[in-house]
Amino acid sequence: MKSIWLAAGLCTLALNLSSCALTNKQERVEYKGQVYTVASTEHGKMSWYSVKTNRGTATASGETFTNHGHTAAHKTLPMGTMVRVTNLKNNTSKILRINDRGPFKKGRIIDVAVGVSHNKDLDFHVDGVVPCKVEVLQPLPVK
Repeated sequence: MKSIWLAAGLCTLALNLSSCALTNKQERVEYKGQVYTVASTEHGKMSWYSVKTNRGTATASGETFTNHGHTAAHKTLPMGTMVRVTNLKNNTSKILRINDRGPFKKGRIIDVAVGVSHNKDLDFHVDGVVPCKVEVLQPLPVK
């Protein structure tokens, strides 16, 4: 009887471990030495904001806002969450860290620091608002 329970326990453990393992279809994203996988995806509109538009105040995380930081504002994602933001108009992407709350305009899902909106990065500064994809990155454990 013990062997049946042991076998059942091992099967359950194997099933749980296999559901946590990365499948071949999951994309790996490497950024600054950390490997991530895409945990979820959101589509909507992206805009940019600057020291002028946030009046030079601290971000919701308590950090001082900087125009050239690789940071963004999202309504609900936890502070410190890493996201890959893709401008769907030109298919350029950038990895950013959530450190603020917003955007507060209907239909927008993310505000990025103005420096990231320029042509060397997401290239939508002139447009102001563009369709985007936001992928939440989940860090993989270091082996």
